[in-house]
Amino acid sequence: MNSEGITLPKTELNTAMKMCQWCFKHGDGGKWYNNARLYRNELADEYNASEYLQEQWKNMETLFIRKIMGFNSIGLGYKMQMPIIGRVIRKVVEAQIHSEKKNRNPVRADGHFGQVVPLEDAQHILGNLAAEPIIKNYCVCRWMQRGVKDAVCINFGQLSGIIEKCTRYIPEGVKYKLDREEAIQALQEQNQKGYVATVWFQPIPYINAVCSCESPECGGLRLRNDFNLRTVYKGEYVINIDIDKCQGCQSCVKMCQFSALRYLPSVKRTIVDLDKCFGCGVCRHACKHDALSLVPRESVPGQAGRY
Repeated sequence: MNSEGITLPKTELNTAMKMCQWCFKHGDGGKWYNNARLYRNELADEYNASEYLQEQWKNMETLFIRKIMGFNSIGLGYKMQMPIIGRVIRKVVEAQIHSEKKNRNPVRADGHFGQVVPLEDAQHILGNLAAEPIIKNYCVCRWMQRGVKDAVCINFGQLSGIIEKCTRYIPEGVKYKLDREEAIQALQEQNQKGYVATVWFQPIPYINAVCSCESPECGGLRLRNDFNLRTVYKGEYVINIDIDKCQGCQSCVKMCQFSALRYLPSVKRTIVDLDKCFGCGVCRHACKHDALSLVPRESVPGQAGRY
């Protein structure tokens, strides 16, 4: 069993240790989001995270008024398809998203991006790594995009204190300050509803949030799905279907937000398009036959390094 709680066959352990660029830079030999140092207040102070977060959250509406995470989406799809202009836009936008410069613009969300994580990894973060205090608050994406007040974001460390001052994001009439077990339980309930868990740099390399949302409400997932901008990276895993156990009920197909699962009438079974799979593992909750499991992305031919 690896440190995130997912059991890996011995033959896959070495393969699974291959790293994406952020793991190489900030993972200390493992997955970036498993590095305890990235959650500490000392690191947040080193990168002036409190100042960044205060400026960002007091201007949060600016990021979403006719925008997605600070980016104007009007005509963006058309522009991204233009050979030269599209490449320029992608280079500029992703440089902002992944910026590690000192003078980052918090209102533009420079240096703020995340990665899809399965339930086990997200629970490991909340149970062992997240700095306290831990709170749940209204998801800004769902509120701004759909007008829905849904407390599905779990924030921690220095971000928690800042959000508490922005009382409009604090859920009314329910307990919002969570201990670790309560946070783990809340996350599991959200995951079983079909919400995808993501862990976030804000700003890189400081980690202070595990969100549960869905596309197209989630600003990060929408920019990735609609425009292939890496606001959210694919997870470290992909789904595997045991054909002998699959009964072709199609419950998992309805659960997938990335159109990675498809039912084949000819064989009366579900198949997975690995190029579309984000490795969230949410589809597993829908399967009553235990036919779905996660395997390391790096162990699957053609998927290594494809985040």
